[in-house]
Amino acid sequence: MRSEADLVGHWRDLLAQHAAASCALEKELQGRHSIGLSEFECLDRLVDADCESYRMSDLATDIHLSQSALSRAVARLERDGLVTRGMCTDDRRAIFVCVTDRGRLLHAAAAPTHRAVLADTLH
Repeated sequence: MRSEADLVGHWRDLLAQHAAASCALEKELQGRHSIGLSEFECLDRLVDADCESYRMSDLATDIHLSQSALSRAVARLERDGLVTRGMCTDDRRAIFVCVTDRGRLLHAAAAPTHRAVLADTLH
């Protein structure tokens, strides 16, 4: 069993690694592809899901964003023509998001940058 100091140290190491990777990803994605990390993560999940639509509440859980943060990210993606949003016909409270062809193209261009930064920062 780990000591309390080891546990806290491990937690702080994880936080530092997350911060370093997030900052590097944000800088490279924004600089090279004009997309923020949250927006890229949305596109990445949508492309990986390979489905017609993704429920917003599921997307929020999967990328660890609050509903309001996700809503802002999706609004930016929608404004740029990278995703569309629509209401569920069966449940009017549910909103679905779908990646567009333009979103797929941007994702294809940005994904190698994303993966390279992960490889560099998470060695």
